[in-house]
Amino acid sequence: MGAALFFLFALVCEIIGTLGGFGSSVLFVPLANFFFAASLVLSLTSILHVFSNTAKLWLFRKTISKHLFILYGIPSLLFTLLGAYLTKVYSFSYLEWALAIFLLLFSGLFLLFPKIQLKANNSTALVSGSLAGFMAGFTGTGGAIRGISLVAFNLEKNLFVGTSAAIDFGVDFSRMFIYYYNGFFEIDYMYYIPLLVIASFLGSYIGKQLLNKISQEVFKKIVLGLILLISISMLIKLSIITPL
Repeated sequence: MGAALFFLFALVCEIIGTLGGFGSSVLFVPLANFFFAASLVLSLTSILHVFSNTAKLWLFRKTISKHLFILYGIPSLLFTLLGAYLTKVYSFSYLEWALAIFLLLFSGLFLLFPKIQLKANNSTALVSGSLAGFMAGFTGTGGAIRGISLVAFNLEKNLFVGTSAAIDFGVDFSRMFIYYYNGFFEIDYMYYIPLLVIASFLGSYIGKQLLNKISQEVFKKIVLGLILLISISMLIKLSIITPL
């Protein structure tokens, strides 16, 4: 991808991720897999998210639930480390298949049954936080799982985004170092980092400005539809290139 195209791609994913409440990686990871090696995608995604969540922590600093941050944050961090470690153990073909199937099931389920809602309790937070952390470390995206469970707590949308960003920051900061240690980041792509920084801050800012002007429920349906199409295209590509 050219530098300008990559910047626009990351920027759009960041705006959509802020508005949809799922995080930019839900779109960034599957789309980037069409252009880059899976290992590099994991590394670039973690860098994008570190700066993205830094921006959101500043923009939404007054709307963070400390209680949910602790409940989700601790198990998410621990299972992220496990998931990131396993990327060194298992073949990336399995990782891509797992991601495509997960996104297909996730988007299809919530498009068909939009009123599905988990119970708002500590068990929901601990279990979904653990699963989201593991998926983030292993496939590069876990924000969708966390987003689904956070909806159960009926948070105001700014509180939703702020709390999600606070949880996600530790997750992405830790896995960024593990991916680097695993040798996933290629020095030839160093010049992409400034583009990721700008895209993350600008995208978060634009997303925040649009958040109160767009119906979040309608937008989530659009995002889920995009995820469904992306997952189907990934499965078609994988079935041709790396069949199970």
